[in-house]
Amino acid sequence: MASTSSYFLLLAAVLALVSWQAVASDPSPLQDFCVADNSSQVLVNGFVCKDPKDVTAEDFFLSAKLDMPRDTKMSKVGSNVTLINVMKIPGLNTLGISLARIDYAPLGENPPHTHPRATEILTVLEGTLYVGFVTSNPENKFLSKELKKGDVFVFPQGLIHFQFNPNPYKPAVAIAALSSQNPGAITIANVVFGSKPMISDDVLAKAFQVEKKTVDWLQAQFWADNHN
Repeated sequence: MASTSSYFLLLAAVLALVSWQAVASDPSPLQDFCVADNSSQVLVNGFVCKDPKDVTAEDFFLSAKLDMPRDTKMSKVGSNVTLINVMKIPGLNTLGISLARIDYAPLGENPPHTHPRATEILTVLEGTLYVGFVTSNPENKFLSKELKKGDVFVFPQGLIHFQFNPNPYKPAVAIAALSSQNPGAITIANVVFGSKPMISDDVLAKAFQVEKKTVDWLQAQFWADNHN
């Protein structure tokens, strides 16, 4: 009986370890903190730890002024993403979290994109947002919702998603938390039509089932980034 109990305890421990590895985005810390040492030349997955003796409160602080509106007029898509990640706050290293303020002009959007390393949870602070994401192949199911002030919506890791301000007169503001110190962002239109060097128009014409001149026109546009 004891051996059977030990077997099940061992099995439970292995399953717990496997499931932790499956859901983890960033490696979990093995100490209280691992403040990024931006002066180190050593290349690791993340950042080398700063000597704990040299850590100060400033390593965990940023005067980000997230209460202040951002300029959306310079953005072709009418949005401005202010990302606070490990590059802005070294103390975020290994903690698996980051934050973003997103400002939307009237009829502005944060265009379809993915975060390869993070799930996102978004809260509307002001205005209204129409949001959605698309599931992976083969279903490609589109899930969408109109959000009001105070509403919360989740975008699963790696899935293409967007936010759009449907109000033609008033701006909108949201705050997003992401489950990685460095979530990454892949804006679909930018990477497809604005890659350097460009993807062959033969490839894209076949993929999108359009004429090559349409692809050429799209590739000739200026694909700007709305992240700061």
